Amino acid sequence: MKHTEKELQSLKEEVSQMWKLVLSQLEKAKQSFINGDIELAREIASREKRVDAFELKIDSDCENYIALYSPVAIDLRLVLSLIKISSTLERIGDFAEGVARHVIDDDCNKIDPHILEELQLEKMFDGLISMLSDSYVALESENTKLSGKILAKDDEIDTLYANSVEILTTCLQNNTSLARCGLKLMLLIRKLERIGDHCSNIVEEIVFYVDAKVLKHGSKK
Repeated sequence: MKHTEKELQSLKEEVSQMWKLVLSQLEKAKQSFINGDIELAREIASREKRVDAFELKIDSDCENYIALYSPVAIDLRLVLSLIKISSTLERIGDFAEGVARHVIDDDCNKIDPHILEELQLEKMFDGLISMLSDSYVALESENTKLSGKILAKDDEIDTLYANSVEILTTCLQNNTSLARCGLKLMLLIRKLERIGDHCSNIVEEIVFYVDAKVLKHGSKK
């Protein structure tokens, strides 16, 4: 293996480790929210610094690689994609921490459990975890055939988000005393919807790297 290939492999491995950490953060965010587990939420918040550190190191290492080896074609596409993917993973980590902060606040326990069930938040979390996990597999295997399946899941997340706006609007119209908690919950659901968008962005980067196609701003079908 050439020296440059070893360096590239090392960059991919760093992103892979960061990805596993962010996926773990998202899985724990789901558990802490569903179970109201404040200790687990605190653990998520404390691990966020590790996610940030990963992004800074990957950025620096990718810049060094470009400066040292002047990569072209697929190697350049890979390095550019890894920079963007690590930045996007960091944003997903931020949103997972946002869910944890919501749990830590522990000031909105009055929302009817039936409403929470109707909002299908567990289904939303599961869809996001699946998107992030599948896109990891797509990068590791360099298989862009998974991209359609992942992007279709984002459409499902968007539908759940749109439904949640209607459900919460009706709930708050019927019970104005829940306005503050309802708005906090809406902000949390918006964070989940944004995670879906970020997972889609990651898929676009993988397609750019492997197939040299740009999906951004175009049709994602």
